[in-house]
Amino acid sequence: MIELGVNIDHVATVREARKTHEPDPVWAAVEAQLGGADGITVHLREDRRHIHDDDVRRLRELTHIKLNLEMAATDEMVAIACAIKPEMAMLVPEGRHEVTTEGGLDVAGQEARLRQVVARLAGAGIVTSVFIDAELPQVEAAARIGVSVCEIHTGPYAHAFHSRGRDAGSAPVLAELDKIRRAGEAIRAAGMRFNAGHALNYYNVQPVAAMPGIRELHIGHAIVSRAIFTGMRAAVAEMKRLMREAQCR
Repeated sequence: MIELGVNIDHVATVREARKTHEPDPVWAAVEAQLGGADGITVHLREDRRHIHDDDVRRLRELTHIKLNLEMAATDEMVAIACAIKPEMAMLVPEGRHEVTTEGGLDVAGQEARLRQVVARLAGAGIVTSVFIDAELPQVEAAARIGVSVCEIHTGPYAHAFHSRGRDAGSAPVLAELDKIRRAGEAIRAAGMRFNAGHALNYYNVQPVAAMPGIRELHIGHAIVSRAIFTGMRAAVAEMKRLMREAQCR
């Protein structure tokens, strides 16, 4: 069955707006787990703009579901991951001026460096994922560097969905879905796990969740936004219901 990883970065974003101790992202992770989340995702950025090192340590100690650490492929972040040992480390591109991660990692353009990073993480017993655009050369490069998981960037699909009247049957939306589907087929054919995420919400998630062989979706902003009105448990439970409903059709 498809699984849901809940990204709690934006809980920490609210905390950092006042430079205080609340809301606590670890508390949010526990609430997400009680709502049915299968995993927790956090992005420990080099500038520590939201999630802090201590947040990751406490998440490792206090949550009882999978921890996915999004990270840049730097020596500092690899050392932190090897010390904390999340279940999965997802390598992502990172820019100081971006609001959130924009675009997939260029695996094909830095294979030698990334192969070394993947080997170090594997040596620490950590499953490695890469966040990539729905492009076959990137899937092929991911297989060559030895990752176990590819997460396809669903931002282009989500933006097409939003700009085309929320119509899942419009030609631009169908074209983006086809790119994701074909990338997923290539990922599975190469023996890797097919995950997806970025800009998915309660209105656009089902066409992606219904794709053959998809294993996990990582969703954060939409769930945290809904949680303001309904609470984290209810927001997570509703997202998971939509995903499972789509997969069972």
